[in-house]
Amino acid sequence: MVAQPDMDHALPEANLKELVAFDLDGTLAESKQPLKENMGEALADLLSVAQVAVISGGDWPQFEKQVASRLPARADLSRLWLMPTTGTKLFVYQDGAWRTVYAELFDEEQKARIFRAFDEALAATGFVPERTWGERIEDRGSQITFSALGQQAPIEAKETWDPDFSKRKIIQADLRRRLPGLSINMGGATSIDITREGVDKAYGLKRLRDESGISLDAMMFIGDAIFPGGNDYPAKTLGLDTVMVRDPNETLSVIAAIVACNR
Repeated sequence: MVAQPDMDHALPEANLKELVAFDLDGTLAESKQPLKENMGEALADLLSVAQVAVISGGDWPQFEKQVASRLPARADLSRLWLMPTTGTKLFVYQDGAWRTVYAELFDEEQKARIFRAFDEALAATGFVPERTWGERIEDRGSQITFSALGQQAPIEAKETWDPDFSKRKIIQADLRRRLPGLSINMGGATSIDITREGVDKAYGLKRLRDESGISLDAMMFIGDAIFPGGNDYPAKTLGLDTVMVRDPNETLSVIAAIVACNR
């Protein structure tokens, strides 16, 4: 039997919500893995009763692989908002294709400064893993992301490298000294994301409000890291109704309850 998720507000209130927003990794899917078939079907059910947004640190190719390509044909994609790189990009489905609404990109000088700071911070803190899988620092246009074990690291390795965030907190503190004026946040299981100052999921959700015309009061946010220091916590500080889940299985239970409340 699946345990009940931790809810800041009772789910029956979900019938008042026009839009349900989700974190991706750890909430809808395992880290960098495609949605399972039952999650795709659940989201299709949810899209029949509400608008849906997904906001996470990954770039568009990751969103396309994990979410867009995994939804069944019956899903109403016109009601889906996909927000890569912590909401600094927004994609919507129009005229049979995914289209960019906006993309807030770093310039080349800013990118070079961030890459130098990563090299210096990693040398200073000494966190060099014995093995890596793929690139460790990725340019996502509007976000530069450090993945300690590499972009292609297996889930098992990710889960054991920094489960209490202690290693990344040290790297994060060093980067904040080197990069004043930028936002430096932990994301996923091994990642650190750098965006413009003030960019977090609260920023992305406010951009979503402006683009969709849906008020924050009419939104709900679901994520697995809605706690101080977690990359989903800004949604709570923004004042949204939030539901914290432990994993995608609990998310399925929450979605089923929301759909039931709206039918």
